[in-house]
Amino acid sequence: MNVLEEWTALVCRELGIDPATVDRDQVLDLTRDVAHGVARPAAPLTAYLLGLAQGAGTAEADAPARLAGLARDWAASRPAGDEPEVR
Repeated sequence: MNVLEEWTALVCRELGIDPATVDRDQVLDLTRDVAHGVARPAAPLTAYLLGLAQGAGTAEADAPARLAGLARDWAASRPAGDEPEVR
């Protein structure tokens, strides 16, 4: 078991989540797309907001893919060299 698997298992146990229900690669792909397409700080915020929506039952199964697509579209719609302002 690698460090990421160990950490995921520990956090799942702490939060009472079945690790089998966590699609780690999907979350990592989403945060990568947001970090590179929008801004680095937007990645954990997006993951958190997705988690809130899933907990509230308002996120559909394709929400991670839709959000990743939004991030890619965001990046494509920005002028070249336009750096995001992050506070």
